[in-house]
Amino acid sequence: MSDHEKAVQETPSRHTSKAAHTVEGWHVLHDFYTIDWPAWKETEKKVRRHALEELAEVYATWEKIEAEEGGSFGMFHIIGQKADLLFMHLRPSMDALLKEEVAFRKLMIADFLLPAHSYYSIVELGGYTGDPEQDPWAKGRLYPKLKRDEHVCFYPMNKKRMGTDNWYMLPIEDRANMMRSHGEIGKAYRGKVLQIISGSQGLDDWEWGVTLFSKDPLQFKKIIYEMRFDEVSARFGEFGAFFVGKGLDMDDLKDILDV
Repeated sequence: MSDHEKAVQETPSRHTSKAAHTVEGWHVLHDFYTIDWPAWKETEKKVRRHALEELAEVYATWEKIEAEEGGSFGMFHIIGQKADLLFMHLRPSMDALLKEEVAFRKLMIADFLLPAHSYYSIVELGGYTGDPEQDPWAKGRLYPKLKRDEHVCFYPMNKKRMGTDNWYMLPIEDRANMMRSHGEIGKAYRGKVLQIISGSQGLDDWEWGVTLFSKDPLQFKKIIYEMRFDEVSARFGEFGAFFVGKGLDMDDLKDILDV
């Protein structure tokens, strides 16, 4: 055997990890705002009323789009100082979201809202635990109707890439086994928490966005705490800021802005 052949034989083969198959659905925009209270309070009552009436007309168009299965939307009151309001839109494309975003910016109410945060992603089903295209519930999960009458919890997350804790260097079989265990915790909260996972690799600053809905916000604490002990989260999970709030309709928003 030549020296070259020996060197090739002794050189460790480079590890290549396989990406999991994913299926994508609606494009998602989480649009967070803080209310400019001083400006709103100083504005004449008739101007404030007109701003809300104009928004109500747009709200009706969002309802129509949803009824025609062209997307979904939600309006939420966020607790704490990170934001006051969340407008969440699901649409078939980024172009459709851009259209909604620009139209909203042109509304009178937008003059009294200060951008606080935003996140763009695409609803995603992963293939770690089976073929998502064969899932009988896939359509409802890829093209969900948002729970506007419930509480919401949104946060972004990454999978860690650090030393031996590098999710992306693990064999797909190992990742699939861990995701099955992770998924079992989620199944235990079926009927209590609705979860929408949206992928954002190359689209925003984190790799995924997670949006949870529940009638009781305590369930957010319970499911997230329990998942912290699962290896997928404990070893590989990295999390951004959490935004938690309550669903609104136009009457609710009018009550909030009544000064």
